[in-house]
Order: sequence, then C-alpha cells, then structure tokens
Amino acid sequence: MTAAGKSPASDQARVAIVTGAGRGIGRAVALELARAGYSLCLAARSRDELEATRSQTGLPPERALLVLVDLAGEEAPDNLISAALDCYGHIDVLVNNAGWAPARTPLLKLRTVDLDRMIAVNLRAPIALTRMAAAAMAARGAGAIVNVASSAAIKAPAGEAVYAATKAALIAFTRAAFGELRQSGLKLAVIVPGLVDTALIPNNKRLDRKAMLSTADVAQAVMQIVNSPAGACPVEVTLEPQLDPERQG
Repeated sequence: MTAAGKSPASDQARVAIVTGAGRGIGRAVALELARAGYSLCLAARSRDELEATRSQTGLPPERALLVLVDLAGEEAPDNLISAALDCYGHIDVLVNNAGWAPARTPLLKLRTVDLDRMIAVNLRAPIALTRMAAAAMAARGAGAIVNVASSAAIKAPAGEAVYAATKAALIAFTRAAFGELRQSGLKLAVIVPGLVDTALIPNNKRLDRKAMLSTADVAQAVMQIVNSPAGACPVEVTLEPQLDPERQG
C-alpha cells in the first residue's frame, strides 16, 4: 500500500474514506462527498483511476489523500485506516464500496483463488474497516459507516453463489454491528442496490442499460444516510430501478 498527496488537514474538516473510489459507484460517492465539503481518503488499486477521481472532485491534494491498496491483503484495512488517521486525525464517514467478483461461474468450476478473493474483498475487508473506523468514531461520539451490498444477496442468482453469500453476510453484519454500536452515536447502514450501470456488468442483449440504476443514484442514497437525522438511522436501504432492466423473452 502506498499513499499519495499526504498533507496535514484541519481537525475541523469532515473526513470520509471511500473504497473502490477509482471508478463507478465509488467515484460517484466521492464526488457527492466533495460537493458536501468533505476531505477525502480515496482508496483503490489503480493510481490513474484515483488521480482521475481526485481531479473530478476539484479538491487539492491536501484534501484528497490517495491510498493505493488491494483490500484482499490481510493488512490492507489497517494500513488504509492508519493512512487516513495519520493524514487527517479523525474519520467522520466510511463508505465500504469496493467489491469483486469473477464472471458468472458455476460453483463446481469456481477457482479457489477467486472464492478466497471474493470473501476477502467483499466481506473480510469491510468488517475489518468497520471495526477500526468505528473505534475511532466512537471516541468522538459520532460517525457514519455505509456498506454497499447487492440485490444478489436476496435474489441469489445461479452462477453467483459465493458473491451472493458475501453480500448477504454483509447485510447481516451491518444490522448486527448497528445493534452493538448505536449507543455510541454511530450510524451503520447498508445499501442493497439492484442492477447498476457500471463496467462490472458486461453488455448483454437481455439488459436495457438505460433502465439500470446510475452510479449517481447510489451516491445519492449514501448521502441520504450520511445526512439522516441524528435520532434516526436508515439501517438497510433497498434501491431498485424504477423500470425493470431485464428484457423478457
């Protein structure tokens, strides 16, 4: 893991960590948080993509720390949280957006390396990041952690057994963690989006991409959670396209 653009920041500035920030939902979330005045810690594996995200936010390097990290690594969550705290001194928001899955693969043909990576990136890393961020937030008596799951957790499509399992576990984890941490003033929530128009979903004649959710739709849901009233927490938010993107016949 390496960090770029590190510089001291005011303790008064609100700070948000976004994983998978190089593109797609993560980039859209970063843009919304920047518009709301947050300083950012942007995490992903690609420096070029992170640089593009930072450029689009319009934030100067001292307010947009770039952390190159592969969340499949066991030490990656600790390194990411440490980088954010070293730079900014505190964390107000954590958005666990990064996820990974291979192309749809029958369970009996799924490679062990792919199985392990899905569990590491989609579940182990968000759990570890949540634990460490929550500890820092609880000391300040406030903070919001938003996990991005998937409707695959509910629909459980064939060929996505392990991916669906990791996202279902992330929903259960979020609900249980909220029960433990709510008295500390922390908001914990999970967004369960349907099909989102990102590069992760290949073109398919059976899909109408214009009907799919946009990354901005999911980013708006994140902001609604972050900005929710102090006395309420939208613990699980299901977000579906208004029109069905899956063509029939």
